[in-house]
Amino acid sequence: MRKQYDFGAAQANPYAARVKKSITIRIDETSIACFKSLSAETGIPYQSLINLYLNDCALPKRRIKLDWK
Repeated sequence: MRKQYDFGAAQANPYAARVKKSITIRIDETSIACFKSLSAETGIPYQSLINLYLNDCALPKRRIKLDWK
């Protein structure tokens, strides 16, 4: 290992804006079971499936009805 490195030609990571962020979220057991079942069928990790679903909802800027009565 070198004692010093030259970072003069270093570039910013072009993918930094696309990096996923770890968060804590509370999801009911029924929803988790559904995604885990889909995961077993498809071979895709359930967290990735949840992310794909949320992206699918977010991209067209869908709005859910929040009728809390």
